Amino acid sequence: MNSSLPQNKAQIDHLNNKAILKAMYKGQLISVQEAKRIDQNINESESKFSHPLIAIARSMPIHVATGDRINLESLCSWFSEVVGLEYFHIDPLKIDIGGVTQVMAPQYAKQNGLLAVKSDLNSVTLAIKNPLDLSWKENLEGLLRKEIKIVFANPSDIDRYVSEFYTLAKSIDKSTVSDQNQGSSIQQNLEQLVDLGRRGQLDAEDHHIVQLVDWLLQYAFEQRASDIHLEPRKEQGEVRFRIDGILHYAYQVPPNVLVAITSRLKTLARMDISEKRRPQDGRLKTRTPEGKEIELRLSSVPTAMGEKMVMRIFDPEVLQRSFHQLGLNDRELDIWNRMTTHTNGIVLVTGPTGSGKTTTLYSTLKNLATSEVNVCTIEDPIEMVEPSFNQIQVHNAIDLTFAEGVKSLLRQDPDIIMIGEIRDLQTAEMAIQASLTGHLVLSTLHTNDAPSAVTRMLELGVPAYLISATVLGVMAQRLVRTLCPHCKEPDEIDPEEWAEFTNGFDIPLATPHKPVGCIECRQTGFVGRVGLYEMMEMTPNLKPLIQNETNLEDLKNQTLHDGLVTLRMSGAKKVSDGLTTIGEVLRVTPFN
Repeated sequence: MNSSLPQNKAQIDHLNNKAILKAMYKGQLISVQEAKRIDQNINESESKFSHPLIAIARSMPIHVATGDRINLESLCSWFSEVVGLEYFHIDPLKIDIGGVTQVMAPQYAKQNGLLAVKSDLNSVTLAIKNPLDLSWKENLEGLLRKEIKIVFANPSDIDRYVSEFYTLAKSIDKSTVSDQNQGSSIQQNLEQLVDLGRRGQLDAEDHHIVQLVDWLLQYAFEQRASDIHLEPRKEQGEVRFRIDGILHYAYQVPPNVLVAITSRLKTLARMDISEKRRPQDGRLKTRTPEGKEIELRLSSVPTAMGEKMVMRIFDPEVLQRSFHQLGLNDRELDIWNRMTTHTNGIVLVTGPTGSGKTTTLYSTLKNLATSEVNVCTIEDPIEMVEPSFNQIQVHNAIDLTFAEGVKSLLRQDPDIIMIGEIRDLQTAEMAIQASLTGHLVLSTLHTNDAPSAVTRMLELGVPAYLISATVLGVMAQRLVRTLCPHCKEPDEIDPEEWAEFTNGFDIPLATPHKPVGCIECRQTGFVGRVGLYEMMEMTPNLKPLIQNETNLEDLKNQTLHDGLVTLRMSGAKKVSDGLTTIGEVLRVTPFN
């Protein structure tokens, strides 16, 4: 990483519009005519107050050769090459915000267009807006007594994160002040930490705490997080985000600040902030910076170090996605439609927590909930509030269980009933009774694959003949991360490895790809997730095998003979199509 003023700056010797545009047409990014037109389009106020790269990007025409518009990110990447500096994309999840904001004062950072992005004992890495002016460098290096390494970053990102990082650090510092006379929280023992949380010394309505909570939610939305974890620890509370199924460290805050943040969230979700000994659930609605409405489900539990909170983020737009967008191919969708368009019977969706079962069921119900039918659900908890459903929340304190809820729903003239989960024999019996009396019942089970749903029902105590008579089919599912479309590259897979992976099934290897990593995917190589599905219909050949002493292997063999595509085979097709990798499929699927 270059730490001094680059020598390769002959093309751009002044940081202004004309110098940069001249370098752009010399580098054949634009024509001379386009450069003149862009220069004319940049108005005086923008030229005066904006970084030249920002002003140029806003006035950039569609590129004649590629048909694309050169955006600010690609323009900054090109500029960094011209001036001979490494281009650094600022990813807040990979920056120690508390550490880098200690390097310099916010006024100094804003004045010189600097942002520390990495700091250790011997060196500091600074992202800069103007690589042609390093007059501040020698003085700052002397003050810090560390080597200064320089990278170039998107100037709009530097402006934004200088403001956000220092505001966040200030809010945490101000929030911590009230705890200073109590002694360092690091030195307190377990009992004192728990007591501190119980006393709630910080006010949840303090404007610094309000600001921290707002930042936390906005930050999570921007990072595409599906869950936010607030975890108390002995020395520092941790904030982590689950993105595409993987947890990422986001930030650390002092324990008393984490307690105040948790209290603020509990207040917003109408939970009891004084009760910290028992688990609680709540929900709240908010909006993203773009104005999109988002719903969050909150769950708090007491731990040895204090109260832990997890927030599940639900995007209502998920219900608007088609089944093809969720990952079902034409064959799987035909089977699913056959199973869910019956007027009566039971359809089960199986898979571990976080495998997308709720999304599948809600999307299905959304399609089925026409004005001619009455759709009712009994859930624990209600995942997303949907106006076209009649949703009931399980409440064990007043004996409103899944089974009791179904019993009540049967008197509500339902056409379709969704049961959040079949956990016990009583719920299973009510589901069967509902299906036998002319209702379509959709529910979930926790099993590894589709055939195991039958043995799970038998283990609960459901007679084999009732399973044969009522279960229409089972869908097992998993979620795998999908390769980033911006950076994935073709891959070569050894034929023997492919044969072992597909377990001998004849699945052609078409266009496999591998992850690379870029700005768009935060250098992970993956963006988003897609479903893998295993569809088991209750065929005439399968029903005779369902006995009280059913052999699971016999069931599996028969389903394969009937044409079942296992989760592993479904994943192999996604690998073949270049959507994901063998490693991803192996991570989430059981061996068949």
